[in-house]
Amino acid sequence: MEEKEVRLMKGNEVIAYAAIRYGCDGYFGYPITPQSEVMETLMELKPWETTGMVVLQAESEISSINMVYGGAAAGKRVMTSSSSPGISLMSEGLSYIAGAELPCLIINCQRGGPGLGTIQPSQGDYFQACKGGGHGDYHLIVLAPNSVQEMHDHVAVAFDLAFKYRNPAMILADGVIGQMMEKVVLSPQRPRLTDKEVRERYGSWAAIGKPASRERNIVTSLELQSEKMEIKNKDLQAKYKAMEQEVMYEEIECDDAEYVIVAFGSSARICSATVEMARQEGLKVGLLRPITLYPFPSKPLAALAERGVKGFLSAELNAGQMVEDVRLAVNGKAPVEHYGRQGGMIFNPDEVLAALKEKFIHKN
Repeated sequence: MEEKEVRLMKGNEVIAYAAIRYGCDGYFGYPITPQSEVMETLMELKPWETTGMVVLQAESEISSINMVYGGAAAGKRVMTSSSSPGISLMSEGLSYIAGAELPCLIINCQRGGPGLGTIQPSQGDYFQACKGGGHGDYHLIVLAPNSVQEMHDHVAVAFDLAFKYRNPAMILADGVIGQMMEKVVLSPQRPRLTDKEVRERYGSWAAIGKPASRERNIVTSLELQSEKMEIKNKDLQAKYKAMEQEVMYEEIECDDAEYVIVAFGSSARICSATVEMARQEGLKVGLLRPITLYPFPSKPLAALAERGVKGFLSAELNAGQMVEDVRLAVNGKAPVEHYGRQGGMIFNPDEVLAALKEKFIHKN
């Protein structure tokens, strides 16, 4: 049996290792705190010498996302990484990529905003990631890791989902997960796909040269006839509906919970301690952690509300964003409140428990 390779490393660093080991063809990025270690680690590892993977620092985030567009159009496994302001610059390109139905991977290691804000962690990009972020009716597949191991594992999951649905996928992390160090089990090295394998797998849509046996593959998000564009949009919405089968989430102590905290990413790690503290005090509190933010785990939340949960607390490092999706899922069957910190400030388990008591228990 092959011995597992275990290392101690940062979340940002492990993204680089996971990408190489997945068989990624190209990374195109631009440095910005707090995710610059992704590209720095790739440069140190020099995968172009071992696997042939291209690693390129573009002149801007706008250039990098359009390089990703080009690589994805050729059926290659390509990716980029950035942090909040950089993702904003990529938004137009992301809309184009989604409209052209191309698979790729984007890493957003969130920092506090708006504007330049702070280099400290935040979860203020939930709307940007899950509601499109750019123009038009489109969605990214969005995964939210809460550990360095999940940062590693989600690279393969995100790439697989991106190619399954021909849709851009995003790993929505933050400065906590990107900068923290944990032990991680690395996956074995996969070979990059050969050009022949790319043609065999993706030749029905990728722009990789036209054989005489088929029509041209045209990669575009442009359709000047409104009637055809509406059909295109309906097809996209049907695809987003089909993505709902990919919902991933984790429940902690929810079986008998009277109150449920909903939190993702680094916030969920903190709130798991809140659940332990609450249980020690005799309070029946559980935690539902969305792993996929899009598609969102609406059905499990609705089931908890139907079961008779007395209240839901959405704990986020923002002014209240995911709470809107929690309210939609609960659909008025129980109170839903928000608790958050902003500007790079992080709450602790005691604060969350105090907020839960204030908003639900002491209020009653």
